[in-house]
Amino acid sequence: MDNRESAEMYLETIYILSQKSDSVRKIDISKHMGYAKPSVTRGISLLEKRGLVTVDQSGNLLLTDEGKKTAAEIYDRHTTLTTMLINLGVDEKIAADDACRIEHYISKETFTAIKNHLQQYRSAE
Repeated sequence: MDNRESAEMYLETIYILSQKSDSVRKIDISKHMGYAKPSVTRGISLLEKRGLVTVDQSGNLLLTDEGKKTAAEIYDRHTTLTTMLINLGVDEKIAADDACRIEHYISKETFTAIKNHLQQYRSAE
């Protein structure tokens, strides 16, 4: 996993967990991702340096505006690609796992084409 993919995974995880709870802590990320807490601490530190995440005095992780924007885009790629793969007949778990890998490397142009195609497909139903 390269640095960009790792950063995107952390952002997406924070985004998903923040949709379910008012507070997200490093231990929550560790449990959700199955990573050791020191690895999560290092990953979050890198996101802080990039201005994508802040940590409040209570240890809660907060996405900055730029972090929220980036995380929402990553999550959109994930959900859109998962839907596409399921529509093609791929098992739901496999589709989600494959989408998780693809979402970090797909070009913006290809993703936009897939998203537009899915929207047209939904409109035709």
